[in-house]
Amino acid sequence: MSSPRTKPHPLSDSEIQQIAADIAGGSPPMVWFTSAAVGVPEGRSGKVIALGDPADGDFLQVRPTGSKDVLSFSPTEVTLTKPPRGAAGATAQQKSTTRKESPVTQSSTTTSTTTEPARPSAPAPAATPKPAAAAEASRADSAAKQAAAPKPAKAAAARKAKAPEVTVTLTGTADGEWSIDVVSGKKRTLRGLPVAGSTVAQAAKILHPEVAEVVAGVLDALRGVQEAKVQQLQAELEEAKRLLNELSD
Repeated sequence: MSSPRTKPHPLSDSEIQQIAADIAGGSPPMVWFTSAAVGVPEGRSGKVIALGDPADGDFLQVRPTGSKDVLSFSPTEVTLTKPPRGAAGATAQQKSTTRKESPVTQSSTTTSTTTEPARPSAPAPAATPKPAAAAEASRADSAAKQAAAPKPAKAAAARKAKAPEVTVTLTGTADGEWSIDVVSGKKRTLRGLPVAGSTVAQAAKILHPEVAEVVAGVLDALRGVQEAKVQQLQAELEEAKRLLNELSD
């Protein structure tokens, strides 16, 4: 007769929240099955693929190691604590021994029935399915339904790769020169790319009215500086022409 076992403690709310965070981050956490797990040996490992509705009871969707099936378990049937080495093998051996006891009992009942010559042999009654076998059949049916159903949206979203952040910097100088720098994630993809002032004005109008207003003010100031520089150069050119004419006379 097997010795009584300590009832496994269910996963705490914080542990379930940690499992949900790991799944959302794209790293399904590893769990180990407790003695309360039906149809799976105690100590065997598996990965939590998704979380269902806690109101269903068995809302932890776990894929046992070495299996392609995803089964539903309750918080009492799994644990985040890895069992000590050798505990899983001892438990599996104990479960195997318990299974072998049932055929021996049935065999002895059949023998006692057939030893009476005067009584005709009656067909042996159908063996009543054990709760563990019924629960295992129910889990197999549940696994088949889950395989046919679409994967949860949360698990699919967790597997999507995150797009890198992109930073675009527009720089203008006092001489009216514009350039663009582009940084994708931590890598600078463009540095000092020249851009025409007219292109900057058009882009600013598309982005936002306030951005367009600021850029228009900067362009007007640069235009005024360039016009003053042109007038100064024209005056210097006229003066140079006058001096040249005097030297020619």
